Amino acid sequence: MGVKPSSRGCFGWFIVAVILALIIGAIVYTVKKKSEKSEGPAPIPGPPGAPDKKYADALKIATQFFDIQKSGKLVDNKISWRGDSALRDGSQAKLDLSKGMYDAGDHMKFGLPMAFTATVLSWTILEYGDQMDVVNQLEPAKDSLKWITDYLINAHPEANVLYIQVGDPDTDHGCWDRPEDMTEKRPLTQVNTSFPGTDVAAETAAAMASASLVFKSDSTYSSALLRHAKELFTFADKYRGLYSESIPEVATYYNSTGYGDELLWAACWLYHATGDKSYLQYVTGQNGKLFAQWGSPTWFSWDNKLAGAQVLLSRLTFLGNKDTSNSGLQMYKKTAEAVMCGLIPDSPTATKSRTDGGLIWVSEWNALQHPVASAFLAVLYSDYMLSSGTAKISCNGDSYKPSDLRKFAKSQADYVLGNNPMKMSYLVGYGEKYPQYVHHRGASIPTDATTGCKDGWTWLKSKEPNPNEATGALVGGPFLNETFVSNDRNNSMQAEPSTYNSALIVGLLSGLVTTSSVVQSFT
Repeated sequence: MGVKPSSRGCFGWFIVAVILALIIGAIVYTVKKKSEKSEGPAPIPGPPGAPDKKYADALKIATQFFDIQKSGKLVDNKISWRGDSALRDGSQAKLDLSKGMYDAGDHMKFGLPMAFTATVLSWTILEYGDQMDVVNQLEPAKDSLKWITDYLINAHPEANVLYIQVGDPDTDHGCWDRPEDMTEKRPLTQVNTSFPGTDVAAETAAAMASASLVFKSDSTYSSALLRHAKELFTFADKYRGLYSESIPEVATYYNSTGYGDELLWAACWLYHATGDKSYLQYVTGQNGKLFAQWGSPTWFSWDNKLAGAQVLLSRLTFLGNKDTSNSGLQMYKKTAEAVMCGLIPDSPTATKSRTDGGLIWVSEWNALQHPVASAFLAVLYSDYMLSSGTAKISCNGDSYKPSDLRKFAKSQADYVLGNNPMKMSYLVGYGEKYPQYVHHRGASIPTDATTGCKDGWTWLKSKEPNPNEATGALVGGPFLNETFVSNDRNNSMQAEPSTYNSALIVGLLSGLVTTSSVVQSFT
């Protein structure tokens, strides 16, 4: 008996259904495999891509503040309202301390934050020099760095002597005048074996070691920097003590809360500069156990370098040292990862220290320092992940990609550049709305004004905007409620810029200006 036509039709549809199921299964399998692949190694970026105009424009502006802060005889001066100043600094000790940079809106040269400025600027150039070069900011940055390191070399005339301050803060802050017109005395302050300053000596060693890598094409200068770095590290380590305890009067302005972080930070940079494993053993051995605070995330700043050291040492694990048996290095990387997990907003361990607008919030004074510093570390860490093919980090079981860290870094940069409740840029000269009453003497006094120490106060109290623009200045920033008192020049808490703030924002913008892989090694 033959099969009915209708039955043959049903069988045909059954065959079609099986084939469709197989096709769909294959598609699902392929999609799943692609998804699994996407969780594999992160793609490694190549040479610098096209620059992001927003960050490129901001970077070109930010680097200009270093020129505004230069002391000494200005060569190829690019700032119309600045001139030579402090030409006799150091003369009473038969030293030339005329170079270096003024700290903030005043005329002080404070060694600890100035050396930190140099270290961060060196780190930026070493990691992102190719990206800076794309927007023609590499050479200006190197020029600014050398202006500081020239000063630091002269400030270290003997193995165990380091001049760490030029000017008297009380006298200096009792005047409101242009640096070109200063008449007040400029006393010198030093640390030595009787009055040690481990923190400031070690930070200066870090600055010189990192800069020796930046200037390695000039072997004579690079070697000199490295020699000073080694001597200063030995001095810092052998004669231990806080500089703000040895010299209590410095505590009012830049009080150091510890020196262990600077010792580790300096040893990190000396290892990168020399390849001498004794420096690596220094940070991973007993001194690491004493000072590294493994497992306890901290904020990166002029005072505390631990998070910076953790990220810098993570670089070795990501890109250099594949020896996973070095438990010390692994602890640094684990702690750096905890720092990163604290920054990503939706991480289970995300810090709650943020404004409603998403800005990291740590300090009312100079509020922007910590979020910009955190974002700088985040963009570095994300690039270490990308360049090593690391797909993700784990934060209490949740996974995050390099792009999550970069997104956080951009959020902080964008806040600074105007994406905030005030709808204003905190980087002077960027955007259509930015601070006009910056707490900065040179910017606030017309170049043709004749003022002494005391009669310059008129300009501090003036209700008119600054006659000179402090282009590139990153001011202190908003209050916790995200307000900013924009018409009060005496509002130093919010309206005063600092040179180390500039180093941090230049670092962050250099990391965001375009994309590329970081170098495998600095040497």
